[in-house]
Amino acid sequence: MTSQRTSPEGKRSTSSKNNNPRKAKTKRWLWFTLGMGGIAMVSGMAGALLAVSWDSTPLQHSHLSATEASVFDGDRISGDGLKFSQLTRPVNILLLGMSVLPPDVKNPPPETKNLRYQVQLNSFEGLSDVMLLLRFDPETKKIVILAIPRDTRIEIEKHGLKKINAANVYGGPALTAKTVSNLLDGVGIDRYVRINILGMGQLIDALGGVNVYVPRDMNYRDDSQHLYIHLKAGEQHLNGDQALQLLRFRHDALGDIGRIQRQQLVLRALINQALTPKTLTELPQILNTIKDHIDTNLTVEELVALFGFGVQTKHSNMQMLMVPGRFSNLKEFDASYWVPNQSGIDKLMSQYFSLGSIAQSHSGISKDPAQVRVAIQDSTGSNNAHLQTLVRMLEKSGYRNIFISRTWSQPLDVTHVVAQDGDTDSAALIRNSLGFGEVTVESTGNISSDVSVQVGKDWLRLVN
Repeated sequence: MTSQRTSPEGKRSTSSKNNNPRKAKTKRWLWFTLGMGGIAMVSGMAGALLAVSWDSTPLQHSHLSATEASVFDGDRISGDGLKFSQLTRPVNILLLGMSVLPPDVKNPPPETKNLRYQVQLNSFEGLSDVMLLLRFDPETKKIVILAIPRDTRIEIEKHGLKKINAANVYGGPALTAKTVSNLLDGVGIDRYVRINILGMGQLIDALGGVNVYVPRDMNYRDDSQHLYIHLKAGEQHLNGDQALQLLRFRHDALGDIGRIQRQQLVLRALINQALTPKTLTELPQILNTIKDHIDTNLTVEELVALFGFGVQTKHSNMQMLMVPGRFSNLKEFDASYWVPNQSGIDKLMSQYFSLGSIAQSHSGISKDPAQVRVAIQDSTGSNNAHLQTLVRMLEKSGYRNIFISRTWSQPLDVTHVVAQDGDTDSAALIRNSLGFGEVTVESTGNISSDVSVQVGKDWLRLVN
C-alpha cells in the first residue's frame, strides 16, 4: 500500500494476552464429531464437526468495556440444544480486514525497528483496510454483503469529519460499529469480526485456494513494504498470497472502488467454492489455522450457525452492494474522499436491511426507464454494430440514457444485468426488455450507471 497512514494520538491497544497457563489450558478447544445417528444438521446432513470451548468467545483477542460491548446486540442469534446450528433471526455482522504496519501501532515489535521495509504485523490496531457489513436473513433466505469504501467521509464521534477507516484507530470495533451505524440509517450491528491480512491469506490456503478471473495483467512493486504483485489476466487458481495480490492492487483508474469490485469477484468465487457441507466439516481445522489472526465476539456456536446458513443459501440469493456515493472533487476537501449519497443509502437500507416501512421499502426504487442510466459492457469481442443493435432494442423500450462503457474483461456465456446500486426492479425490467440474460446484484459494473449490461455470448447467439 502506498496511501499515507496516520497514527492519531490517544490510540489505545485493544489486544490483550492471557499469561496464565492454567487459564489458557481451560480455554483449549475440544473438537468432536457429532454422531451419524440421524441427527439433522446443516443441509440435511447427519453429523458435523463442532468447535467447543470452555470460553464462549475463544476467538476474541480484544477487551471491550461494558459500554463498548453494549454497542453490539447481545441477544442470542442461534438456537439451543440440537438446533444450535440454526439462525433464529436476521443478523448483521461488521467485518473489518486489517493491514497493519509498524507505524500503525503504538508499540511496534522491537525486531521491526531495524528493518529496511515495513513488515505486516499480526495486529488489529490501525486503519481498517476492508469494511463489509454482512446480513444473514433466515426470513428472506438471503445474504447481503455491503462494501463500505474505506475513504467514506463521515463524522466520527469526538473526532470530527474523517475517513471512516480511522474509526478503528480511535476506538476499535465498538466505535467503528457505531460510526457505520450512523452512516447507514441507524442499522443495528450484532457482532463484529476483524481479520488480519496474514490470516486472510492463510484462510484462502486452508480453503484450497480460489478459482477467479483476473481482469487484467497486474504488476506493482513496493520495496518499502515488500509488496510485489505479478498476476496475469485470465481464469486462474490463486493461492492465498496470489489472492491477496489481487485484493490489494489499487493502481487503476478507480483506485479503491476498483479494489472493492475485485473484492466482490473474489468473494463471489470463494462463496461458490467454499460454502459446502464438506467445508463445514473442516471448519474446526480452518478456525484453528487462523485463530491467531482473527478477533470476533462471535461464539463458535454462532459461527457454525452462520456458516450453516450460508451452505443452505442459494448463490443467487447472495447479493453484493456498495455504499452509494461519488469521488470528491479536486480541492473540494482537505483530502480525497468517497462522499456518500444519503438518498441512495436510504433506499438501499430500506430494501436490503429492512429499515423503514414496507411502503417505503419500494418507494422510489424502480425508476422511469427514461431516467435509468444504462451502461453496456461487452465481454464477447463483438463489433460495435452488434452493441448498437442492443442499444436500439433498449431505446424502443423507453430507455434514453444509454452509453457504451469499457469492456468487461471476463468472457461471459450468459449476459449479466447488474443492479449496480441494488435497484433490482429496474434491472429486472431491462432483462425482460432484452429477453435474455440474468439479473445479478453486485457493484462490479460501471459506477456511473444504475444498471450495467455485461453482454455475454447468449446475445451473439440471438443476433447470428
